[in-house]
Order: sequence, then C-alpha cells, then structure tokens
Amino acid sequence: MKGHHGIGGVLPVPALNEVRTMNSYLDQLFSLRDRVAVVTGGSSGIGRGIALALGQAGAAVVIIARDQANLDDAAGELTRAGCRVSTVSADVGDRDAAGWAAHQAGNPFGPPDILVNSAGLNLRPPLAELTAEVFDELMAVNLTAPFLLGQHFGPQMARRGWGRIINITSQQADRAFGNSGGYGVAKGGVASLTRSQSEAWARHGVCCNAICPGFVVTPLTAEVSADPARLAALAARTMVGRNGMPADFAGAAVFLASTASDYVTGQMIRVDGGFSAT
Repeated sequence: MKGHHGIGGVLPVPALNEVRTMNSYLDQLFSLRDRVAVVTGGSSGIGRGIALALGQAGAAVVIIARDQANLDDAAGELTRAGCRVSTVSADVGDRDAAGWAAHQAGNPFGPPDILVNSAGLNLRPPLAELTAEVFDELMAVNLTAPFLLGQHFGPQMARRGWGRIINITSQQADRAFGNSGGYGVAKGGVASLTRSQSEAWARHGVCCNAICPGFVVTPLTAEVSADPARLAALAARTMVGRNGMPADFAGAAVFLASTASDYVTGQMIRVDGGFSAT
C-alpha cells in the first residue's frame, strides 16, 4: 500500500478500491437518493439548514413556509447546491391551510417518505400575561401542525412500509425558561407526540424521532440574540463554548432520515453542544 510521510512515520493511503468500498458503504447507510422530504419552516433557521442537508444527501425536498420571498430565497440556495426543490406557501398554523399544503406537497416529486416538522412560533409574554388567544396560536403552529401533518403522511408511509418523521422540539420541553410557558408546553407536547407516532407506526417501518436543539441563532430567537450579554451567557452554558447554528443539525437530520436509523425510534436526540448536560 502506498503512503505519505507525516508525523510519526508513513501514513497509509487507501487504495482506489478501498475508497470505493467505503463510499459504497456510506452511501448505503446515509444516501437519500430517490427519497422525497417535506420540511415545514424550511425557509429559515433550523428548518432551512435541514432542508439543505437532506437535499444534498439526495432527497427531493418540498419546503412549506408562509413567506414566498423567503421560500424563493431558500429554494435558490438549494438549487445552487444541486438539489431538487419545490415550495408550498402556507401557514401551517391554520388547519385548512395545513391540510391543503399536505396535499400539495405530494405533487412535485410524488408521495413523501420523510416529514420534518420544523415550523415554529415563539411568542414570549410572561406567564401571567399569556392570554388564551396567544396560547392557542402557539399550540396551532408548534403542536397541532405536527399532529395534522403526521396524521396525513404517517399512515401513507406505514402502508408503503418505510418512512421517517422528524419533529423539532426544545430544551423547554422538559425545563422551564423565562417567559416561555406557552412555547414550552407546546414543545413538551411535541415530545409526547413523537413517542405516540413511533408507537403507532414504527412496526410498519416508520421511525419517528425528535431533534432537541439548545440555543440556536435563528430568526426565531432574534429577541435573545440581540442582547450580547444574554447571548454570551447562553454560549457559556454549553460544553463546546458556543451557541448553535442551523448547519449544526445537518448530520443528525440526515442520520434520522436515512436507513442508518432503522433501529432508532421514539427518541429525543439532543443537538445542543452539551447545553442539557450542564
């Protein structure tokens, strides 16, 4: 075997057939070629990072979000990266619109194999000032929409014998944060929904898991990100010493969307730089 000199001697260089074998193995585990993914909230933040990751792994991606300008911008990024992408403009917090979007999502590339529920709303009044109207709005986007879309796509995936549902939850699902009563309740519901979806469909090849971020710098967290002191304090709570960015979720998303996760279901995968372990 050929090699090159480095610290400590000669390092082996893999032969071409070894590289091909390795690439074939990784492709078998992680490739999303011929898969179709739907990503809600995929025009910005974590959802956009995940949409790009799934597209680069080979999936055709349908992004659902409200703002057409943001959708066009995200679609342009995916297209430049060589991905197949289509968009649906809809507010998933509206039940009728969510149902319409679910039906539209199957048109460009065929029935979806992967559903990522990333659309989120984080209104943060103090709990004493949290009105029933705001609470309902938080539930509609953060919890009811993942339920409705799961009800639409989950049984279809189960009938075909394979599928993935990936929900985005939050540290606030199991710990209190200031002024996050409604949001935390909704995300706690998403964690429970994930387990229920897994119980219903995992035996039919549909693995359902949740990604649990720490603090991530996105438009959803703009209020906190605007305060340098709070931003630094949150970074200091992590083990890696920084806050999260949307690109940090690429690996976990591709893993949970691929055949590599065939025996992983009903789990909350924490991608938080060690935030939850401190």
